[in-house]
Amino acid sequence: MSDQPLERAEPVERAEPLEPPVRSRGSIALLEETCTSCMLCARECPCWCIVIDSHKEDVPGRQGGRPTVTHVLDRFAIDFSLCMYCGICIEVCPLDALFWSPDLVPATVDQAGLVAEKEQLREWMWRVPPPVPLDQGAEPAKETRAAEQLDERERGFAGGR
Repeated sequence: MSDQPLERAEPVERAEPLEPPVRSRGSIALLEETCTSCMLCARECPCWCIVIDSHKEDVPGRQGGRPTVTHVLDRFAIDFSLCMYCGICIEVCPLDALFWSPDLVPATVDQAGLVAEKEQLREWMWRVPPPVPLDQGAEPAKETRAAEQLDERERGFAGGR
């Protein structure tokens, strides 16, 4: 033990808030257009923190073909009070509907505030960084093309009001 008084560091004033690293595991984002409600993410999650509800709809076949059945996503929720951020759900998704977003899950005093529904998961999707191309002359990633198409669709929808 020393007889010298402890020094207290003063907080550093920052002009801008700190941004998390680009590929950080902040929260899980959902691109619901690609989700088929296959339930693989919910089944493989070791914490059972993912809840998926869907219903079936008949889609008429093309040119007199037989109708097909599709699953329509009604609810997709992640309880971040249970989630251990392992990323298994993202890895097992066969259609790449789940992504790591750098946005952090907001702090709250009640446990119900840590349940993120599909609308919140969708908002986090816009901050997902584009994947790094594998080669200099590589084709754009499918995630990048999907995001560009969604942007075009939303701009067209907003302009048509």
